[in-house]
Amino acid sequence: MATRALAPSPVRLLRGLLKRVGGRVTAALPKGLYARSLIIIITPVVLLQSVVAYVFMERHWQLVTQRLSSAVTADIAALIDVYESYPQDPNADTLSRIAAERLILDLEIRRGDTLPPPGPKPFFSLLDEALSDEIRRQVRRPFWIDTVGRSNLIEIRVQLKDGVMRIMARRSMAYASNSHIFLVWMIGTSLVLLTVAILLLRNQIRPILKLATAAEDFGRGREIEFRPRGAREVRQAGHAFIEMKRRIERAVESRTTMLNGVSHDLRTILTRFRLSLALIEETVETEDLKRDIDEMGRMLEGYLAFARGDLGESAAPADLATLLGELKSDAERSGHQTTLEINGETTVTVRVDAFRRLLFNLVSNAARHGDRIAISANHETRWLVIHVDDDGPGIPAEQREEVFKPFVRLDEARNQDEGGSGLGLAIARDIARSHGGDIILGDGPLGGLRATVRLPA
Repeated sequence: MATRALAPSPVRLLRGLLKRVGGRVTAALPKGLYARSLIIIITPVVLLQSVVAYVFMERHWQLVTQRLSSAVTADIAALIDVYESYPQDPNADTLSRIAAERLILDLEIRRGDTLPPPGPKPFFSLLDEALSDEIRRQVRRPFWIDTVGRSNLIEIRVQLKDGVMRIMARRSMAYASNSHIFLVWMIGTSLVLLTVAILLLRNQIRPILKLATAAEDFGRGREIEFRPRGAREVRQAGHAFIEMKRRIERAVESRTTMLNGVSHDLRTILTRFRLSLALIEETVETEDLKRDIDEMGRMLEGYLAFARGDLGESAAPADLATLLGELKSDAERSGHQTTLEINGETTVTVRVDAFRRLLFNLVSNAARHGDRIAISANHETRWLVIHVDDDGPGIPAEQREEVFKPFVRLDEARNQDEGGSGLGLAIARDIARSHGGDIILGDGPLGGLRATVRLPA
């Protein structure tokens, strides 16, 4: 029996749409706490000011302009009625005097004149619309107005039976021209409030940034000097970080003490074995036993180095050229063709012994499987990138992550004669990550493997 696919419901479509919109908004927002906090502060202020400005412009400004225009239009209508009702003032001299003295209007009668053609409408036509509506409602005659020709005056012309009445009035009589004062005060106070908020917010964000920097430096093994500051919650987080740091240091110290005791006991037993073999007549069997004891010693050192992790060592400035130059000389003495290239700053801040062991393990791995070795370092402003290339058989892409696991070796027989205990790359990655970086394996330009060390500078 055939089944029909059900169409997605409107609720599911709405959820999908909201999820996509929310994802885009989240991607567009800044990632920093300081920037997001500014948005949280600025957005309500801007919205509030916009609503207040809209209400003021829409209600107060428009209402005041309409009433002022209505009063001016009423004066004009009264002048027209007086001019037409009392013909004993043919030149309108008395009417012009009354308009100037009592109504503050400049009146002129132009007999036989007509209205000019309509001019262009202003872009912001609040006054033009309000005054035109009032003239149509109260005067009810053909008219022409100019609200843009002169900045502080408006001109109104009304068609009469025998000519045109021309009136000049101040713009402030028909228009709420002092509204810009409100806008200036509104914008000025907003800027002051935002400035104060930004300064206070910066002081609140600074302790969080210091806490993050201290945590990052501690993760890289550097000495830190941190005192909790700021708000109560930030200080609580700072005290929690200090307590966590103390617990980690106690755990590391305890583990280091235990490992030192274990290594001493095991080395004592191996020393007894060597002394016992030294007292026995040398035979083929004793030579095999000595090789096994030496191999056990190397394995023991590797296990202890991996377990210790050199977390107790402090970071210090080191010369990158010197470290890489020593590794290059060691590889050349073992019969490998080695090249070295360094770009950028040669001084790095690392745990020197651990960093040397990291590079030594990578170069030893390259020397074990290849004849040619290329070492290159690029020290940029924020990152230190080191490449170790060889011309060996390489490692298949699907196994490049497996070799970083402890005790994993690609030779299935685990032949001890081949050297190595499967901890070299694991120790190297552990050291790199303890510095805040990582190690990545890939295809090298020499045809073999490329090991890339990336550490924060």
